[in-house]
Amino acid sequence: MSKYPNLLKPLTLGGVELKNRVFMAPMTRGRGPGQIANEEVAKYYAQRASAGLIITEGVHPSKQGVGWLNVPAIFTDEQEEAWKPVVEAVHAKGGRIFMQLWHQGRQAHSDFHDLQPVSASDVEIENSDGLYTSKGKVPYEKPRPLTLDEIKETIEDYRKAAERAAAAGFDGVEIHAANGYLPDQFLQSKTNKRTDQYGGSIENRYRFLDEITEAVLTVLPKEKVGVRLSPNGTFGDMGSPEYRELYLYVATELGKKKLAYVHVMDGLGFGFHELGEPMTLKEFREVLPKETVLIGNVGYTAETAEKAIANGDADAIAFGRPFIPNPDLVERFANDWPLAEPAAPPTWFALDPEKPLSANYTDYPAYQQ
Repeated sequence: MSKYPNLLKPLTLGGVELKNRVFMAPMTRGRGPGQIANEEVAKYYAQRASAGLIITEGVHPSKQGVGWLNVPAIFTDEQEEAWKPVVEAVHAKGGRIFMQLWHQGRQAHSDFHDLQPVSASDVEIENSDGLYTSKGKVPYEKPRPLTLDEIKETIEDYRKAAERAAAAGFDGVEIHAANGYLPDQFLQSKTNKRTDQYGGSIENRYRFLDEITEAVLTVLPKEKVGVRLSPNGTFGDMGSPEYRELYLYVATELGKKKLAYVHVMDGLGFGFHELGEPMTLKEFREVLPKETVLIGNVGYTAETAEKAIANGDADAIAFGRPFIPNPDLVERFANDWPLAEPAAPPTWFALDPEKPLSANYTDYPAYQQ
């Protein structure tokens, strides 16, 4: 008998039964040169198809949203076509896969698209040593606020991306509203200094995410849409004093939509703003309807994941870095096999130009090999 019966039991998500509650968290791996998914990307996800649900790395819905090297995108016909073999490879192994839609906002850079980064307001990123572009490591640039017309255009970019994801065969999409990316930049008072209908009150700051979600729901049914939030984190130079009131409001409003899931980064591994007590899954569970799956994430072990699900605090737990060197993570949990450790951190989220695409990506063996 497994040590983790709750973690490994099936879960119904949007009317579809998933094999288990071990979800694969989105991780930017940077193995798509030219912003195109390739055979190695397909192999990587297929190797991990025993996860209850795979959530892809962040996928840029527009040219303006690009801020990371070698990440596959979804705003052209070529990019859409390139994702189809990825989905087919996962489905062939009985897996389920959602695409994460990821606009980086002020974390983007003009080196990727000759465009000034955009955000809710012109608030620069501090406490960072920059990002990697084709020119090496460079400082972040000052963003400019999106105009009202550009907000509408950006929302339409999300809708089109969801439409393309559906055409590529994905089982659903996750809207990335965490980690200081564009929707989070609108949510948080630290980055949103607007005085129009998208700024000021919590209700106004939520409007952008709400309209993105509603646009995506014109393409996909609610059972195929999830949203990711990071109430405790500092990634992207984030953290706002009213975080608890903000995120409970956001969760309550998202709950009214009866979405497939809400994905909460409750762990503190991405930094903690220390503006109060960390928010817990229990707080989110209390404001979400039972039919909305609640996913916990960041720093979980099989033991802590089992406990969170057994206690009713979460319905599933997403694992990130453990999935890098353990393509058979579910099987290792089920059989109590030891976990492998990933290679050095620089290979986690970026392509090493001196090595093949497969290096520290698809070359990790399953345990029995």
